[in-house]
Amino acid sequence: MYKLLLCWRYLLTRRLAMACIISVMLGVATLIVVNSVMSGFSTKLKERLHGLISDISLDCDNFDGFYDPEEKMQRILHSPIGHKIEAMTPVIEILGLLSISYEGQQLQPRTVHIIGINAESRARMGSFAEFLTDPRNKQHPSFELSSEAKRWHDQHWTPLQNAPFEQVQGPAGALPPPIMPGQEQKAQAGIIIGDAIGNVRIRRSDTNKPEIIPLLQRGDEVLLYTISGQKFNAVFDSVVVADFIKTEMSEYDSSYVFVPLDWLQQLRTMQNRATSLQIKLKDYNDHKDVLDALSAMFPKELNYRVQTWEDKQGPLLAAIAIEKGILNILLFLIIGVAGFGILAIFAMIVVEKTRDIGVLKALGASNGGVMKIFLGYGFLLGVVGAVLGSILGLEITTHINGIEKVLASLTGHEIFDRSVYYFNEIPTDIQVLSVALVNAGAVAIAVIFSVVPALKAAMLHPVRALRYE
Repeated sequence: MYKLLLCWRYLLTRRLAMACIISVMLGVATLIVVNSVMSGFSTKLKERLHGLISDISLDCDNFDGFYDPEEKMQRILHSPIGHKIEAMTPVIEILGLLSISYEGQQLQPRTVHIIGINAESRARMGSFAEFLTDPRNKQHPSFELSSEAKRWHDQHWTPLQNAPFEQVQGPAGALPPPIMPGQEQKAQAGIIIGDAIGNVRIRRSDTNKPEIIPLLQRGDEVLLYTISGQKFNAVFDSVVVADFIKTEMSEYDSSYVFVPLDWLQQLRTMQNRATSLQIKLKDYNDHKDVLDALSAMFPKELNYRVQTWEDKQGPLLAAIAIEKGILNILLFLIIGVAGFGILAIFAMIVVEKTRDIGVLKALGASNGGVMKIFLGYGFLLGVVGAVLGSILGLEITTHINGIEKVLASLTGHEIFDRSVYYFNEIPTDIQVLSVALVNAGAVAIAVIFSVVPALKAAMLHPVRALRYE
């Protein structure tokens, strides 16, 4: 009992103890905030990636893909793993060029990933529909133009099938050229474009704030170039913007366009062919069994590859995990600095309280009892600092976006640049296990650094301690 009383008295009367507590508190708070923000970025990134990539994909390395995707889907559904699969859809993925005209000027064509999909079946794979900006497409995604987009297109565009781009675009109100007998103009396909393709973010020099300039809107025409799957000839067609997809990931929003699968099959002369099958599982924990079964059905020797979404994004996910681990190690040194402060303060206390230690030993205190006093003191400093640090860290994490806005208004500079991350706010994810480990580590460091002074105090001879001046 006397050990606890002495520890508590030292904690309340020693002002230097507050320096140790503050050091531990700041270290714990910093680690909690950094861990929560890093976990938030990681979690949001994984959600975005998983939402755009199916659980498992069956890809073909042949340039023209594989034949009859419907037959392969039926074969998979009737296999022993069929009951583990929730949905499947064929996809064609190919690089291409997108040509845009803005205010009558032809812009530089940009490289894009062209994804041919069936909108309804692709929405069953993940969060594809949630990222579409048109509210009507969030429930039933489609490449059909809305009434407003059709009206805008009819007023501003006069497309010509298979004509050069200068002839495809027409001035507002211009009459289309006459259609020759026997020549019918087919309806143009709709396209879903990444938000960063249709909207460019620039930073104004006068206000130093980002400004969004819309290059495209629903109903505008663009020209899409790619390569034929059979003869390797360049093919192109004009398409109409039906909607935008905003994943808040710059890589996807700035380079991905989605088109109807049947339209892309016809454009690339790949009728009844696909480059991959996207598969969603009922339970992702079954992915190993499904991978093994699909690898046996579609071997690598036939140019097939079976991958999970984690396999496809393995380098990126590994880089995030390594970065988080290294950052935690570096920041944990802050608590290590607090540990050295505890070591120095405890050494001073042992010197100052040498006579008191001698009195305790003369009254019957054992070496182990004296040692427990200092270890208990270190433990108490660590617990108080960790608890206060957890409270501070959780408060900062909870209100980090409000704090960022206040700091931005005080400094005049945007701390979290939304034009870089395309996030509306700083993502956070507070993990109970991570907070518990940080607290346990802080307390352990406080106790470990108090061992040497505690041993020194325990080994003092009572007579020599009483004679100490």
